Amino acid sequence: MRRSRIKPVLVVRNSLSSFSSSASSAVVQTTISANLQEKKKKKGTKKQGVWRWDAVVAELARDGDSADALRAYASMRRRDVGPGPSTIPCALKSCASLGSLASGKILHHQAIVCGLDSDVFVASALVDMYAKCGSPDEARKAFDEMPVRNVVSWTAMINGYVQNGLAEDAFSVFKAMRAEGAVDVDSVVMVSGICACARLAEMNLVMGLHGLVVQGGFESDIAVNNTLLDGYAKSWGISDARKLFDEMTERDVVSWNTMIAVYSQNGLAKEALDLFFSLIRDGAVGHNAVTLSAALLACAHSGALQTGKCIHNQAFKMELEDNVYVGTSLIDMYCKCGKVEMARKGFDRMQNKNIKSWTAMVSGYGMHGRGKEALQVFHKMQEAGVEPNYITFVSVLAACSHAGLVDDGWRCFKSMTNEYDISPGVEHYACMVDLLGRAGSLDDAYELIRGMSVKPDFIVWGALLGACRIHKHVRLGEIAARKLFQLDPRNAGYYVLLSNIYADAGRWDKVEKMRILMKKKGVVKPPGYSLVELHGKINVFLVGDSEHPQHKEIYTFLDGLSTRMQVAGYVPDIRSVLHDVDEEEKETNLRIHSEKLAAAFGILNSVPGSSIQIIKNLRMCGDCHAWMKLVSKIMNRQIVVRDANRFHHFENGNCSCGDYW
Repeated sequence: MRRSRIKPVLVVRNSLSSFSSSASSAVVQTTISANLQEKKKKKGTKKQGVWRWDAVVAELARDGDSADALRAYASMRRRDVGPGPSTIPCALKSCASLGSLASGKILHHQAIVCGLDSDVFVASALVDMYAKCGSPDEARKAFDEMPVRNVVSWTAMINGYVQNGLAEDAFSVFKAMRAEGAVDVDSVVMVSGICACARLAEMNLVMGLHGLVVQGGFESDIAVNNTLLDGYAKSWGISDARKLFDEMTERDVVSWNTMIAVYSQNGLAKEALDLFFSLIRDGAVGHNAVTLSAALLACAHSGALQTGKCIHNQAFKMELEDNVYVGTSLIDMYCKCGKVEMARKGFDRMQNKNIKSWTAMVSGYGMHGRGKEALQVFHKMQEAGVEPNYITFVSVLAACSHAGLVDDGWRCFKSMTNEYDISPGVEHYACMVDLLGRAGSLDDAYELIRGMSVKPDFIVWGALLGACRIHKHVRLGEIAARKLFQLDPRNAGYYVLLSNIYADAGRWDKVEKMRILMKKKGVVKPPGYSLVELHGKINVFLVGDSEHPQHKEIYTFLDGLSTRMQVAGYVPDIRSVLHDVDEEEKETNLRIHSEKLAAAFGILNSVPGSSIQIIKNLRMCGDCHAWMKLVSKIMNRQIVVRDANRFHHFENGNCSCGDYW
C-alpha cells in the first residue's frame, strides 16, 4: 500500500515544480509561519502536518493567490505530508483559477490514490476544475462517478456546461436535479439554471423558471432577479424584463446595469438613457464603469453626441477614462456620432488597450471611409503583439470595402488563414463581395460566392445585390434577389433594391411586378426616418413629416432653399424615385425625404457655421447625397450623415466618400 502511494507523490512533486521554484517562495514561507504561530496560540498543537498545510493552502486560495497556493501544496508534498480532504479542493480551486488542466489532472490522480475522490467536496471541486479548464466531458465523467451529490455538485456541473457554451446540457442537468429531488434547490443553483435557460433564448422556459422562482420563495433574491432580467432580455422579452425590474423590491447596480444594457443592445436608446438618468437622479444606488459603458452604447446608437459628452465628463470625474471598457465605449460612441478625431484622441490616451479597443478604432475609421488610417491602426496593433480575431478582420475588410482598397483587402483576407489560422466566415466573405462589387468586379464577386468554403447566407447575397444596384447589373441582381427571396422572404429591402435596379434600367413593368409581389406576400417597406440631436434632445423626422412642431417653418425654409439651389445648378435626381409617375410628382417626393427635413431643422436651430449630425436608418438616395453636397456649400455648413452603410461628411460642396458609396 505504501508503494502504491509513493509513485503519484513523485509525479505531483515534479509536475507542480513550476509552482514551487525557489523552494517555496518567501510569500509562502511567511504565510506558513504566520499561520502556524497564530493557530498554535489559539488551539495549541493539533495533528502535525496536514492541518497546518490545509490552513496555508486554503488561505492562499481564498485570497486569490492561486500560484502561491500550488507552491505551498508542492512544498507539502516534498515533506511527504499527505493531503487532507480540504487540501485538495483548495488546490483544485487554484488550478481552475489558473486554467492549469495538467496540474488539475495530477491532483485528481492524487485524490484517487488517497481515497478522497469519492468525497463530495473533492469531487465537486474536480467537476469545477475540469469545467473551468475547458474540459466539460471530463467534468461530466467526474460528476457521474460521484456516489453522493449535494447542491454544490449540481451547481458546479450546470455552471460548467454554461461556461463552455453547452446550454442545452446545462438545462438538462438542472431538470435532472429537480426530477431527482435529492437536494434542496437554493438561490445559487437557481441562478445557474436561469443562466442556462437564458443562453437557450426560449421565452417559455424563462417564464417557467420565473414560476419556480416564485414557488420557491426566491422572488426577493436580488441575484435571482438580476439573472431573470438577463434571461427575459435574451429571449426578446424586453417588456417582461422591464415589468420584472419595476416589480423588484430591491435593486443593486447590477439590476440597473442589466436593464440599461438590455435597452441599449436592442436599439432602444431613449429608454436606456431615460433609465440611466433615473439612476443618477435617484442616487440610492451608485453607478460604475459598466453603467457608463451601457449608456454610451445608447448614445452611439442614437447619435446623441451631447449626451455622450456628458457621460464622458462623468467618467472623467469618476477617474474611469483609463478603464478599458469605458475607454473602448467612448471610442465607439465618438466614432458613431461622427467625431472620429475625438475617438482617436481617446484611443491614444488609453494606457491599457485590449483587442476590442483596437477593433473599435479600426471599425471607426472604416465606417468613415478612412481605410488607410484603419489599416495603419491594424498594423500598429500587430506590432504591439495583439493578435487580431474574427471580429477584427470583419472590421478591417469592411474598411477596405468602404475605401475601395481591393489589393489591401485581398491581402488581409488571405492572411486570416495563412498567418492567423482563422477560417473566413460569412461576414468576411460578405465584406469581400462588397469590396469587389463596389469596385465594379461583379463577376469576380459572384465567382467568390460560388467558391465559398461556407454556405452563403443573406448577408453575402445582400452584398452582391447592393453592388448590382450601384452598377445597374440586372442579370446578377436577379440571381442575388432570387436567393434572398428564399433566405429572407420578409425583408422588404431586397425587393426595393431589385425594384431600383429595374427602375434604373427603365423596366417599369418589372417594377410594377415587384410592387405586386410585395403586396401579395404582405411585405412592407420600412419607413425611412432621420434623427438629429439638438440641445441634448433627439428629434425624429419621417418622410413627409407633418407632426414635428416646426414642420411649417421647415417646409418654408426648404422652398426658399430650393430656389437658391436651382440657381447653383441643382437638378433633382428623379431616378431615386421608383414610382412610374410624372417628373413634377417625382421632384415633390424627393423634397420630403427625411434627411432633408432633418438638415433643414438643424440649420434653422443651430448657430451659423456649426456642424449638423444626422442619422438615417436607410441608405441615403443619390438625390439626397447630391443635395447635401450643395447645401453644405451654400449654407457654409458641415453636415455629417450616418446612413445604414457608412458616414458621409459633407463640406464645401464635397463628400468624404468621394462619391464612392
